[in-house]
Amino acid sequence: MIGSLTGTITERSTEFVLLDVRGVGYLVYCSERTLAGLPPEGTAARLYTDLLVRDDLLQLFGFHTKKERELHRLLISVQGVGAKAALAIVGALGSNETIQAVTLGDSDSIRTAKGVGPKLAIRIVNELKEKMAALIAWSEHEAELPTIANNESVSTMKVKTGQKKRLASSNASAEAHSALVNLGYQQGEAARAIAEAVREQAEANTEELIRKSLLQLIPK
Repeated sequence: MIGSLTGTITERSTEFVLLDVRGVGYLVYCSERTLAGLPPEGTAARLYTDLLVRDDLLQLFGFHTKKERELHRLLISVQGVGAKAALAIVGALGSNETIQAVTLGDSDSIRTAKGVGPKLAIRIVNELKEKMAALIAWSEHEAELPTIANNESVSTMKVKTGQKKRLASSNASAEAHSALVNLGYQQGEAARAIAEAVREQAEANTEELIRKSLLQLIPK
């Protein structure tokens, strides 16, 4: 299993990048969002990767975070969702937004991805709705794998401001989920309440998410 790659981008298209890792070129398929966050050709970059093995084909897929990679794995577990369709969904919505949409049963949002029809969107929501609690509870302790500048070593890499915000949001959701479960709520209902709270206030901190979630969970 190839879990991550660090190399120089020698070629890029609308679907993939070619990473040169010590003289070996790896073709890595990525979502539109992941590609948009990568640097131009000739610059070093890192990606988490997942290797898809078929009888007649080996394909590598790249992601900024482990959470995004796990979401991709869940999506392709649904019948009718291929690896590239899963990338299209994450590319259209973003990983956190995809998790929220599925958790809340919002198949209309899933349908915005290219090639995803209404029946498939509903199937994705129905099959994965309860499984998204694990991803909401997943705190991204590790930073997203950022671009490596040519004059930077791995030990001195800095995570961009936007990446820090996304990590903070992910960690807040995980901490809020843990708190609600400790209060006795089921993982699924806690996840749905948090997803709704995040939809209302995307950059809410842990305390705000808990408060907003409890307003939904506590009977009026």
